[in-house]
Amino acid sequence: TVNKHYQNTDCRVYHDYREMLARRDIDAVMIATPDHWHELTAVEAARNKKDIYGEKPLGKTIAEQQAMVKAVQKNNRIWQTGSWQRSERHFHYACEIVRNGLIGKLKRVEVGLPDGHSDFAKTKDKMAVTPPPPGLDYNFWIGPSAMMPYIEARVHKNWRWNYNTGGGQLLDWVGHHCDIAHWGMGFDNNGPYEVEGQGEFPPKDAVWNTCTKYRINLKYPNDIEMVMAGGYDDIRGGTKWIGTDGWVWVNRSNAFESSNPAWSDARRLPEELRKVKLYESSNHYRNFLDCVKSRQPTITPIETAHHSAIPGHLGLIAMLLGRKIRWDVNKEVIVGDKEASRLLTRPFRKPWKL
Repeated sequence: TVNKHYQNTDCRVYHDYREMLARRDIDAVMIATPDHWHELTAVEAARNKKDIYGEKPLGKTIAEQQAMVKAVQKNNRIWQTGSWQRSERHFHYACEIVRNGLIGKLKRVEVGLPDGHSDFAKTKDKMAVTPPPPGLDYNFWIGPSAMMPYIEARVHKNWRWNYNTGGGQLLDWVGHHCDIAHWGMGFDNNGPYEVEGQGEFPPKDAVWNTCTKYRINLKYPNDIEMVMAGGYDDIRGGTKWIGTDGWVWVNRSNAFESSNPAWSDARRLPEELRKVKLYESSNHYRNFLDCVKSRQPTITPIETAHHSAIPGHLGLIAMLLGRKIRWDVNKEVIVGDKEASRLLTRPFRKPWKL
């Protein structure tokens, strides 16, 4: 399609991403691989001085995210995360209402995410082991994850429903609604200090084994509590902030509700109320390209994406172990729990290394 538009053959296909990233005439890349490839491709891109638009969640594990942050910072790269809701007017408006204290002191945040599994690739009837198709280098596709027999239902698009390659609905969506929750809380570089949760999991050896129903309770500084859930009727999809003087709820498709009917009639606070003015972007992709040119931070830099995803990673660890965990936000370590700490990373299949 690109070559046809430009009437040339400049748009090329590569088998190995490292060959492409070695090209000096490429300035920027977009990473839309499955989660298990995020760290390797992002770090390689940063080392090769490419600016990066990377999809959420930032990484497969917290340790991988930390490596990505370090590589981007060390190489002075521009990073934009695909948490595009920040570039939508009604999300920006809701967050400014909260940040400017119009709902009073913030007490509780509710983050509603999807539950179950969505058959994006229409492969529910293709759960059997078969040889990989001729056009797929399955060994390379699995990459750093554990080698598993090829099953069509857990590869293209539906890789997210197996913990070997994805993180289920929780990690697939935490970079959207939890990201918005943090923006409204003013916690882009902060996070919870205590996390506990409960979830319903299929058998570990199931083709789709990620959590189908979950409820995670998190405690934040300033006596703020967050509930992040999928499959519970009392937690509505989207993000809701509840304060001492009111509440605001926001979701996709321009959905916005609040305790003050007057707020619903506008999509921007009057200037006199905007003591806190949040970063503004009307187009997430344009924002990335503009920042590549200006060398200024994007609306969702890598540090923000890192902190937005951490509650999901910690929630999953708490659910897998069935107990409360404590998190040191500054040191980015789990406190006093060696078993939980081991789940901050994962083994890499040789020859791949974190």
